[in-house]
Amino acid sequence: MSDSSVDAGAEARRVSRREFIKRVIASGAVASSASFVMGGMAGCSARPGTVAGSVERLISLNINGQVRRVDVLPQETLAMTLRYKLGLTGTKLSCDRAECGACTVMIEGTTYYSCSTLTHSVRSRKVTTIEGLRGPNGELHPVQQAFVDELGPQCGFCTPGQVVAAVALLQKNPKPTREEARHAMSGNLCRCGAYDNYLNAIMRAAGNTAEIHHGA
Repeated sequence: MSDSSVDAGAEARRVSRREFIKRVIASGAVASSASFVMGGMAGCSARPGTVAGSVERLISLNINGQVRRVDVLPQETLAMTLRYKLGLTGTKLSCDRAECGACTVMIEGTTYYSCSTLTHSVRSRKVTTIEGLRGPNGELHPVQQAFVDELGPQCGFCTPGQVVAAVALLQKNPKPTREEARHAMSGNLCRCGAYDNYLNAIMRAAGNTAEIHHGA
């Protein structure tokens, strides 16, 4: 076989491969264009479809008397929303399973563990956190001041939940006995064991000084 015949065959194979590659590139471009056009037109429908069981992500919450718009995941807890979306870090996360009370907030005047309350279940109801108890000029709430006076906070981690629970109690029962206060506060744990100090503070805030017990 002559050299010219070999060269002609090699050239034919090169052309064949070149044509094949061109066709592959061309077909890919057509497919990509079709996806772009169809995808772009999908957003132009008058009534876009929704996923079954989905919830609205952007909702309004009434937090400490102020309406806040916030993007909330379907299974997001109120504690997570308050701390990481709204910056209200006074609400503490500790056990994260509704046992210790560090995350206690008030919803319409009733105490809730925010770590086990879904934000989407709250909606327009009024939420009060520890930040919402201060006065208009930043002064301490009377319960907070009583806690300071009676040396209630030790490590202080449980204190915000203790304060919120105490305020909720006094709003419903302004003159509780020590035993009534003990029962009302039983859902708030203190790892430092300062329960008597907290009860003394509630008695002080209620003006019931006769039931303030200072041990030896």
